Amino acid sequence: MIQITAHHRLLLAVDPADFRKGIDSLAALCQHHFSCDPFNGTVFVFTNRRRISVKLLAYDGNGFWLCQKRFSSGKLKWWPKTQEQALNLRASELLVLLAQGVPTETHIPDNWREII
Repeated sequence: MIQITAHHRLLLAVDPADFRKGIDSLAALCQHHFSCDPFNGTVFVFTNRRRISVKLLAYDGNGFWLCQKRFSSGKLKWWPKTQEQALNLRASELLVLLAQGVPTETHIPDNWREII
């Protein structure tokens, strides 16, 4: 099981992704779209066009994790509209997002120290 902590770097794709893509295609998308090495431990987060499903791609040093959550009812209430919103999302806010909540409306305290 993959655990997302405050130490993880998160990158959310603002534009929807084709969910027929697997690990290799999404890793290539990470390299071209984010200009980021998918092997560095960053957690990449994608959603589909209808916002009823989310995929996470992460490399843990031994292999890739590709996790998908498809909501049984409803869809995402919030998804970043700009890259700036996507870059400012913290791990605790991602968990709210995955529970179909709105992370910008939650009152989660700041991390106890800045993670670099």
